[in-house]
Amino acid sequence: MNGVVFIRMVVSWTVVVFFVYGGFDAQAIVVNPTNQQIQQAVDRGMEAAQHRTPPNQLYWQFGGTHSFDSHGFLVTKLGGVTVMSAHFGLRHERPSDQEVERFLNGSDLQITVTIFGSMPQFAVESYMVLKQGNRFIKPARVRFDARGIRTAVWPEWPPYRANVIGFFPYGTFDPFARTLISVFPGDGGETSFELDFSAIP
Repeated sequence: MNGVVFIRMVVSWTVVVFFVYGGFDAQAIVVNPTNQQIQQAVDRGMEAAQHRTPPNQLYWQFGGTHSFDSHGFLVTKLGGVTVMSAHFGLRHERPSDQEVERFLNGSDLQITVTIFGSMPQFAVESYMVLKQGNRFIKPARVRFDARGIRTAVWPEWPPYRANVIGFFPYGTFDPFARTLISVFPGDGGETSFELDFSAIP
């Protein structure tokens, strides 16, 4: 299977969430959060730190739950503030208003997807696109691992994993829509996830 990408199609109307702590008074991906929503995000991160929850578990995660299922996570404005606050909380600190504001000024929704392949460079020149209804949304830019990391089962299948990251400017997509995220590895194939953006804070 040399040169063939390991593809697992994950289609779900409900996002798989690996960790949900506390709550938000928000629905959909919030582009312009209120002061109350921002404070909730900070408090959520600080409380997670008290429980010693790893900050990377606070991102909105989707995809398969098995180690070798393709999966990913979103970095939204509020989600990013929560993760940043958790990092500060683990150091017994609290982010300043300036640090929170700097994160909220980000212009892109960041989507990271982990995929699997048979060759170290299988993810080079990978691409990502969103589909909402009949409309395709292209990213402002895409990053990918130039060399995949060996998995625990190397040289058995799948031997390598890599990340593909898409940056989608706010305003180019509908934050309330059902959305198909598709990743096209440089080595060929497609991996897709169907999410409901209206359920994501």
